Amino acid sequence: MDIPHLGTNSPTEYTSQHPPVTPQGPGHTGYPKPKGAYPESPTDYTVPPPNYPVAVQPRFPIQNQPVYDNQPDGPTGVSWMPAPSAPLNCPPGLEYLSQIDQILIHQQIELLEVLTGFETNNKFEIKNSLGQRVYFAVEDTGCCTRNCCGPCRPFTLRILDNLGREVITMERPLRCDDCCCPCCLQEIEIQAPPGVPIGYIIQKWHPYLPKYAVQNEKREDVLKIIGPCVACRCCTDIDFKIKSLDEETIVGKITKHWTGFLREAFTDADNFGIQFPLDLDVKMKAAMLGACFLIDFMFFEELK
Repeated sequence: MDIPHLGTNSPTEYTSQHPPVTPQGPGHTGYPKPKGAYPESPTDYTVPPPNYPVAVQPRFPIQNQPVYDNQPDGPTGVSWMPAPSAPLNCPPGLEYLSQIDQILIHQQIELLEVLTGFETNNKFEIKNSLGQRVYFAVEDTGCCTRNCCGPCRPFTLRILDNLGREVITMERPLRCDDCCCPCCLQEIEIQAPPGVPIGYIIQKWHPYLPKYAVQNEKREDVLKIIGPCVACRCCTDIDFKIKSLDEETIVGKITKHWTGFLREAFTDADNFGIQFPLDLDVKMKAAMLGACFLIDFMFFEELK
């Protein structure tokens, strides 16, 4: 059995997650170290003989790069956003949203879907403006539903934090996909924690413009989202503006980014950006995520 050198049995890639102790007052230089408890320096250790076995470096996962069963296809080696302290009355898992005013959403390219056209469950990376991953989203929809109902399919979207815990659930019921029909329009329910509704995105009928109402847990309108005529846009970013109820003030936007001709032509993997006020309620920030996914499925999910 390989025996590690003394003092080298911690993985080299490990980074301490706790800052050093801060002095607790004037003249305080830290807590005293008991004498004789451990060597004063590495030179106090006995030097091993030349034929001493080579140290074995254990392969522990770095704390900000978790590995868990419900994210088998997630990219490795990514940096996760450190968890901030939770604000008052913040649902568990939404404290990450309290510190950001911009979200980037990258849909992963599924090779099977590109080669065969067979619709697979979508996966999304949700990052902050620094490129740190905040959440990982996975669609949970049956095979027949995905391939028979297409972009108008009902779905459940599960959003996981850096520990693999499901912190947000989004439910889209089956609704009419005909813009000429003013009833049974599209909607999505946002739950945090799962099972507890915190917001809704409700499509409002319009002959050619995409319009949505952002509602709180009491189904009261809080904001509006108004987009352009998507069918008339090509080779450019598309902005869906987040507005006040009177539609006079723009408070943010959801942007579908143009990703290049090849990716747009042969895949349905899209990139989005969401901007909103930093002091916006975290529940409404989570609702904006739901609005982004609903917009993606309604207008950009169809394979080219």
